[in-house]
Amino acid sequence: MSENGKTHYDPKAIENDYYRTWEERGYFEVDGNAAIQDEGKSFCIMMPPPNVTGHLHIGHALTFTLQDIIVRYKRMDGYKTLWQPGTDHAGIATQNVVEKQLLEQGKTKEEIGREAFLKLAWKQKESSGNAITTQLRRLGVSPAWSRERFTMDEGLANAVKKAFKTMYDQGWIVQGNYMINWCTHDGALSDIEVEYEESDGKLYHIRYPLSDGSGHVVVATTRPETFFGDTAVMVHPEDERYKDLVGKTILLPLIGREIPIIADEHVDREFGTGVVKVTPAHDPNDYEVGMRHGLDFITVFDENGILNEFAGEFAGRERLEAREAIVKKLDEEGFLEKVEEHRHQVGHCYRCKNVVEPYISRQWFVKKEFAEGAVRRVNEGEARFFPEHWINSFNAWMRDLRDWCISRQLWWGHQIPVMYCDECGHQWAFEGETPTTCEKCGSSKIHQDPDVLDTWFSSGLWPFSTLGWGNGEAFKGVKWFESDMKEFYPNSLLITGFDILFFWVARMLMMGEKLTGELPFPHIYLHALVKDEKGQKMSKSKGNVIDPLTMIDRYSADALRFTLAVLAVQGRDIKLSVEKLEQSRNFTNKLYNAANYLLMNADRFDDLEAETITTPLGRYMLSRFYMAVEETRGYIEQYRFNDAATTLYRFLWGEFCDWGIELSKASRESVAELGAIYKESMKLLHPFMPYITEYLYQRLGGTDLQKSASIMIERYPASGPVDERIMADFALAIEAIVSIRRCKTLVDKGNQRIEKAYVKFAGPIDEELMRPFIEKLAKVDEVIFTETKPEKAVTDVGDHVESYISTADIDMGPIVARMTKQKEKLEKEIMKLGGMLKNEKFVANAPAHVVEENRKALAEAERKLEKIKAELAAIGS
Repeated sequence: MSENGKTHYDPKAIENDYYRTWEERGYFEVDGNAAIQDEGKSFCIMMPPPNVTGHLHIGHALTFTLQDIIVRYKRMDGYKTLWQPGTDHAGIATQNVVEKQLLEQGKTKEEIGREAFLKLAWKQKESSGNAITTQLRRLGVSPAWSRERFTMDEGLANAVKKAFKTMYDQGWIVQGNYMINWCTHDGALSDIEVEYEESDGKLYHIRYPLSDGSGHVVVATTRPETFFGDTAVMVHPEDERYKDLVGKTILLPLIGREIPIIADEHVDREFGTGVVKVTPAHDPNDYEVGMRHGLDFITVFDENGILNEFAGEFAGRERLEAREAIVKKLDEEGFLEKVEEHRHQVGHCYRCKNVVEPYISRQWFVKKEFAEGAVRRVNEGEARFFPEHWINSFNAWMRDLRDWCISRQLWWGHQIPVMYCDECGHQWAFEGETPTTCEKCGSSKIHQDPDVLDTWFSSGLWPFSTLGWGNGEAFKGVKWFESDMKEFYPNSLLITGFDILFFWVARMLMMGEKLTGELPFPHIYLHALVKDEKGQKMSKSKGNVIDPLTMIDRYSADALRFTLAVLAVQGRDIKLSVEKLEQSRNFTNKLYNAANYLLMNADRFDDLEAETITTPLGRYMLSRFYMAVEETRGYIEQYRFNDAATTLYRFLWGEFCDWGIELSKASRESVAELGAIYKESMKLLHPFMPYITEYLYQRLGGTDLQKSASIMIERYPASGPVDERIMADFALAIEAIVSIRRCKTLVDKGNQRIEKAYVKFAGPIDEELMRPFIEKLAKVDEVIFTETKPEKAVTDVGDHVESYISTADIDMGPIVARMTKQKEKLEKEIMKLGGMLKNEKFVANAPAHVVEENRKALAEAERKLEKIKAELAAIGS
């Protein structure tokens, strides 16, 4: 079958070949569009680096689709464009993967040692990192792949050391014993790496005997295994029940250690018994109480969650596993008063889902004051959020900011660039090569801090470290160039998911502001979540996960991209469905068939030159095209991707394919002009649907991508003058065609050709222009323009047009009888449904979906009845 005879577009036949050609020719690179670059125009956006352990998921697909749309648009609009790609080492996630691989072999990382473990981690990075970038290519994205970076490559490792040393020397990074979030598997976590969820637990009421033997107090706790670390119990100072007890002491159950009863306003008198245990080393609130009252800080389990000597006979047992045995012993010894069911919030590690413990540990921190400059400058308008409401969330979180714990007890990551001298005790931060002697005393007995930095520390540098900041000579002239910071920093825009506003966006803002003196980007677009068609969050357990790679195989990369774009309303979750994907696939077929029609009438089409468009239909479609260009450009500049996509869909399907092509059947001389406009419109659509637009652009031009330049480095269309008069004339002609078609259905002529129809317009018209189009498309031998309604005629009334068909020679009896029968049937249906819905017992007892179905059926029947009545009125019956 010839190409023009096919009715379906086959994306699989072109996607891989086109992408390979684009990449091999260097179109994605900074100078890929050198021929159309305008002086002084540059655009830079950073790819949120996916984890090397990752698999392309639907959230990635949305982020990278929106980024690619703006990048392709800017590239075609003459900007020197850098889309910086790369991957993240993902400390905890990658280490977990490698540890699991070792466990399957019956080994642990400690058994093989740090050096061997890191070799395995690098091997994992190579395989997974390549997998995710290969998957990204399937989506058709166009970053500068030659500049691809990795957050632990040599240059970025140098940047991390420079940043750390700068912040250390300036006093922003400090080390100390703090209460932190501790995962017994993954070590220290920052506040935002803890996920809280409602859990069904128990509230244990434990009797603490008074030291003088005069009785006991009852303390309610959800964590009985930590009571070995209690150094006080407290009551509210105004609680009359316990005023006489303040200053006395109690004996800790099972182990008999004496601790005081104190008063503190932190106590909630309404919770439990009003008596609260104070465990300063294992609770963040108790930590503050302990500091205020000078209490001891007793840690009762180690970094792995194993209870220590303070737990008496339970020493050596894992803290959660020991809970049941501890409660049993308390009960046997008469210390357990009762146990109640209790629902409460429990913190879990965001990676391994282990229960997180508050834990006092010596860690490295970035002082919270480090962020003050970034917060102030964001609120002064130097950075703007899209949608704007995200600044409220940003400010709310920043107001409650605590010192950022940046050290992690891992092996995979940037090892903290701090050295310790075993001889003189000197501590110092370094950059460049790892020191071999103490900078203070010259001793060679030195060692580096064993911990690594939080992943977000290095990714916080991403907007400028990738441009050469702090890289030294590593990759200079290959991955980055001397002029990059001047040309591409600050970046132009950030696009990412709202869920990493605090993980990543806030880190980049504070790091960029302090280390470069400028915020890293003026615009921050935060997209919402992609959910299923019912608005539910996707999860494997629900079985509603949509795999973007499967969708690309089934519907094409273009269809997935366009669907995501058309649904990407600022601030709203995206409800993705198969139906929406099918609509986008149908759109590609519509575009394909429109090109087939045009190419049946010409071998090829020239580039669009406005002065050559002279036919009325050509001038009309050119004006509609210019309006679409103006709207599309405006929406993309405002990051209203859904509105831009909707404009393109409306113009290409509704205006060009449905009406432009139909109207051309009455104006064959306009086909060459329409072909040029359609070819130019492929450029307009290209950022959204790169493959089919390239394919159709080449076909319409009679060229082949293998021998010709790509559409992606052509100039993006510019708007032009709009002919209001010609648009008004064609709008009336189209309305007349639709009106006559409706009128014909009233006399059962449907799609048949009729001899004569009358049309009355509300104002003056260009009869000569309109007549051939109306007669051809309405299938009427003769259209008569009139000022009055003919006698014995059916009527259709539009907004600006009335059409009439004479019934003088038509037997209307059977038509009226049929419509009257339909009317009576609908009236009976409405009476029946209305009666059921007025029946309170039915509405109360019937299933909700049945009631809703009846309501919909009633509304539909009423709509049909109104239509029948209108048609009968038009006939005059």
